[in-house]
Amino acid sequence: MRERLLGISRLQKQAVVALVDVATVTAALCLSLWLRLGDITVPVGDQVLLILLAPLVAVPIFGRFGLYRAVFRYVSIHMGWAILKSVAVLSAVLGLGIYLTGAESIPRSLVLINAFVVFVGVSGTRVLARWCFSSEMSTFNGRGAGKRERVLIYGAGAAGVQLASALAHSREVDVAGFVDDDRELQRHSVRGIRVHAPEDLALLVPAIGVTEVLMAMPSATKARVREIVASLDKLRVEVRTLPGLAELAQGRVQVSDLRRVEITDILGRNPVQPNTDLLTRNIAGRSVLVTGAGGSIGSELCRQIAALSPTRIVLFERSEFALYEIERELRRTHPGLTLIPILGSVLDESHVEHVMRQNNVETVYHAAAYKHVPLVEANPAQGVYNNVFGTWRTARAAQAAGVGAFVLISTDKAVRPTNVMGASKRLAEMVLQCMAQNTDMVLTMVRFGNVLGSSGSVVPLFKEQIQAGGPVTVTHPDVTRYFMTIPEASQLVIQAGAMGSGGDVFVLDMGEPVRIVDLARRMIRLSGFDVREADHPTGDIEIAFSGLRPGEKLYEELLIGSNTSTTEHPLILRAEEHFKDEESVEWILSELEDAILKSDANRIVSLMHAAVDEYAPAVHDTPLLA
Repeated sequence: MRERLLGISRLQKQAVVALVDVATVTAALCLSLWLRLGDITVPVGDQVLLILLAPLVAVPIFGRFGLYRAVFRYVSIHMGWAILKSVAVLSAVLGLGIYLTGAESIPRSLVLINAFVVFVGVSGTRVLARWCFSSEMSTFNGRGAGKRERVLIYGAGAAGVQLASALAHSREVDVAGFVDDDRELQRHSVRGIRVHAPEDLALLVPAIGVTEVLMAMPSATKARVREIVASLDKLRVEVRTLPGLAELAQGRVQVSDLRRVEITDILGRNPVQPNTDLLTRNIAGRSVLVTGAGGSIGSELCRQIAALSPTRIVLFERSEFALYEIERELRRTHPGLTLIPILGSVLDESHVEHVMRQNNVETVYHAAAYKHVPLVEANPAQGVYNNVFGTWRTARAAQAAGVGAFVLISTDKAVRPTNVMGASKRLAEMVLQCMAQNTDMVLTMVRFGNVLGSSGSVVPLFKEQIQAGGPVTVTHPDVTRYFMTIPEASQLVIQAGAMGSGGDVFVLDMGEPVRIVDLARRMIRLSGFDVREADHPTGDIEIAFSGLRPGEKLYEELLIGSNTSTTEHPLILRAEEHFKDEESVEWILSELEDAILKSDANRIVSLMHAAVDEYAPAVHDTPLLA
């Protein structure tokens, strides 16, 4: 019967509710009359007329006050206020009718008694309906009780209470309690739900069969989120979280907003307030070109630049599909912005210069590069050609086109490189440092480490391996890397680029390095699985060590020397890096170009070793490809 009623149309439900109210008002008048007379009697004369007419008056009044618009399963205190007002109006109408008709068989005090009885009756039917049609009834009568997941809500504040209210009517989830750091709330109840202390979790989770912890702490710092998730690691529960304060302020806290806690929530850090002047200095009111506009960093640069009021963005990209995707996204999010999608290679200097002249480009962000260490290591000719000569030719095109600012996106792998990719990025830096001595164009390099979630990072690889059931492959137990989120890195790149005066190398503060094996363990546990290892052979997913790849380092560095200075931004340092003179750079580029044209991989590596003093080439077991 319950499921049948839930399945009927909205209009049919309203008709059922109106019939229930008719019966309630009729019964309330009879009961009120008996209470007033002190005896159960059969209504006579005007009493019968009142009992017949009262429901016909009540239903339109109830409808006017919205009693038939509410969903019974979600009734609240606002419904009680609407019932009170509608009963007051009904009582006034009935009292006026009795007075005007002079009905002698109806006691005048009946109106007050009836008002109380009708209020109790109408409220009671709605409370009863809420109980019958909500998940509580389903649990009570045993139907579906076994299917409901027991969850804890971490955070008993406003967001947690809103979430609990939304989940109260769920057929899939049963809120077993709150968890909160506030000792004044612990051991008490909020909205009828007990609040537990965090230290109780180890015993509480297995005792009551909790399968998920829902974090409702939108204002918590990333450090605090990291602590909480770490404390839940061994409890084998899935952790989901609500959106941040911005969404909460807009009243959008819903069950659908819950999402699984991602590794970015843990490895990321609380953002530093950006310097608005630095953000807009090279962008607002300017024509901006981004190379590699469809890549991980390039596309995020485009998103952030689009919000800083440029006159236009020229999207320069070699991949047709990547260009299509970022253009489509920006046209949707910034419909009034002028976008110029350009297919092309940064190695085509004349084409790059033509595009820059045609669009009056004033600022260039050069993000186009080959960055995947093993692939570039196996293909040194193409890696060096794209990373070194692509940068050189794009910078020369920018200089010829009268561009004011040129920003190179570099990498921490350029510091004391052990692979071709890192060496090629360091040589690209040196080329620009050398060019900066003889040009009015401000050339700037920004160096940072790994970004979370980029196409070449370990995070998407680990996700794929976890979804496939493992093993998760890590090259070495001690390998560590710096990590930063793509939005934070892009925002800092824009600000660093605005501080350049010519030939500057800026280094972003990447925070603390992270052991990759710890990252793998955390991602496995966040996915709801256990790590299979020697002391836990029954775990779900194994971590396998594959050995360092050619050119891979255990530790990454951000500075070649120790000569650094602070800048206007607390997370951006200026590095004083040496570079070769113009004659040496021109000779190296000439020799490299000849070696690349001849596909002489060994000579390319030797020349890179001669060009970049700190480069320690890896020893390869197999011959290098051209």
